[in-house]
Amino acid sequence: MDVLHLNEQLPCLLTYLQNAGYSSMYIDYVSKFGKWLSDNFKQYQWENYADVECTLADLWSNKYTLRNKVRLLRVIRQYAEEGIFPDGHKHYHKPYHYDLLNKEYRKVVDIVSASIDQQKRFFRSVRSALCSFFFDLQRYGMATLASITEDAILHVFSPEEMPMKGHSFKYNVEYGLKACVPYYGEAVGRIISYLPSIPNKRKNIQYLTKQELNAIKHTLEYDDTVSLQDKAIITIAMYTGLRGCDISGLTFDSFDWQHDLIKITQSKTGNQLILPLRAVVGNAIFDYLQKERPICPDPYIFLTVNAPYRRLHTSNLDAICSKLMYKAGIRLQSKERKSIHLFRHHVATALLQSGVQQPVISAALGHSSPESLDHYLSAEFKRLKECSLSIKGFPMRKEVFDK
Repeated sequence: MDVLHLNEQLPCLLTYLQNAGYSSMYIDYVSKFGKWLSDNFKQYQWENYADVECTLADLWSNKYTLRNKVRLLRVIRQYAEEGIFPDGHKHYHKPYHYDLLNKEYRKVVDIVSASIDQQKRFFRSVRSALCSFFFDLQRYGMATLASITEDAILHVFSPEEMPMKGHSFKYNVEYGLKACVPYYGEAVGRIISYLPSIPNKRKNIQYLTKQELNAIKHTLEYDDTVSLQDKAIITIAMYTGLRGCDISGLTFDSFDWQHDLIKITQSKTGNQLILPLRAVVGNAIFDYLQKERPICPDPYIFLTVNAPYRRLHTSNLDAICSKLMYKAGIRLQSKERKSIHLFRHHVATALLQSGVQQPVISAALGHSSPESLDHYLSAEFKRLKECSLSIKGFPMRKEVFDK
């Protein structure tokens, strides 16, 4: 860790942040933290930036303060060691697992990548899972395919003090390894046989109740602290059922204002979807565009509030949804689901309860397969009650129903 070199580089980093439109507060944070590193270098005798992270963990017990300090450190470290500036999307970029793999494992991943059509939506999932799988094995000392043991694989899927990896991770790893069988034969077949059997479990859908929807609508209409952007995003989700990734991907070309239509290419399926643009949705978007959206040439509708302006992502939309629910006084418990996808569930079940045919609902939601709707049927209690059986033939104490 070269402090003298850091002192020479820091002014250049600060100048870049200023020219890129970062807020004066953020620039001040980076400047003060860089000075703190320089002033305390001799006291703590740091040899590298990893030592600094350990010191930060000792000095700040509050997890939020610590997270912010570590974030500033990694911004400075990334520039000092690699000459990489923050790009407005992330404070710093973590290295991908693929970049940390040895030559043999990287070759396996390359073979898988070449054998799977990159246009398929599961390509990234398979590649990411396989890289993570080999990276963990590499950390456990398994540097070659021949050295991999069953115990090491089981440890990857069920690490100590960590939740067990799920069915989708196992499925993606297995899919990738099977693509390598023609090249590696039994060497990979042996590894596949070691993969644990993990059942595919689906959690019960947390659906929005009528009372919760009324609270959300009331907050959108009467709470002046809700921004026009937040109102537009929640209104789109509530009335169209679009996925969060498709809402964040909306551009000016997505709207046909003359014919009142929303036209998008879905991020998940790659299929085109055309939906009616209802007045309540169009008005919310128009208000945001006219009164609140930053003046920016970016084609995306929804941008960050602070410069440098950039498009929002699904995680940002989930945070907006959580914030709105807090203002509405609903779903205040930590384990209650608060994601933007809840509104997609709501639209699906509302259409089912209205008697709309399932193929029509699948088309409106942009499902590539009608079977995708089955997941939503488990939360459609109105129809489920119609299928319930009478318990008149079973003797039961009256007090059971009085409680």
